[in-house]
Amino acid sequence: MNRGNFNIERFCRQVEEFHGHVAPGVVVGGFMVNLARSYMPAGVLFDAISETASCLPDAVQLLTPCTIGNGWLRVFDFGRYAVTLYDKEGGRGFRVFLVPERIHEQSEIGAWFFKLKPKNEQNAELLMAQIKSAGETLCAVQPVHIRQEFLQKRSKGKIAVCPVCHEAYPVKDGWVCKACHGESPYDFSIYSEREIPAFEDSDPRYAVRRVRV
Repeated sequence: MNRGNFNIERFCRQVEEFHGHVAPGVVVGGFMVNLARSYMPAGVLFDAISETASCLPDAVQLLTPCTIGNGWLRVFDFGRYAVTLYDKEGGRGFRVFLVPERIHEQSEIGAWFFKLKPKNEQNAELLMAQIKSAGETLCAVQPVHIRQEFLQKRSKGKIAVCPVCHEAYPVKDGWVCKACHGESPYDFSIYSEREIPAFEDSDPRYAVRRVRV
């Protein structure tokens, strides 16, 4: 089921190029985002919210100007498969979410979404066919109004140099950056800190940057 000029086959090609493969979650997300867009008044500048970090943000970034990088897409990882588009200024918008009962009506979609089968036992061809056939009928739409504190323009605030790693970071994070406060994903105990060239070119005019690898 396609709405407006949304072409699911073209979208699937975009998904494969952007996401790395035609993931069912991004394809479902395409129908959801397209449905949400159809409710937004023409000419309204909107932001987006994804309530999961998995797959759905890529559908938003493919079908709208909202990206994580430009700050117009925010991810609240509630683990719910839902997306909202809303007016940047007034905060009024529409939330699209998947309805469990409708998912269960589609055998392979239900098995995939609720993880009733291991991935290697799922019928990928049937799953994609059911998603394309069901489309927006898997969804429901809810009018929403974004709270004022989430409409305020976000800023990093003042920037300082971390006394531990000597890199710039937002002062609001504390007396040291979050990484040096223990939130870093890197295990530096495996490697010693050493200097490596910032550029492959050995021209001495290029600086040598101290990094941890």
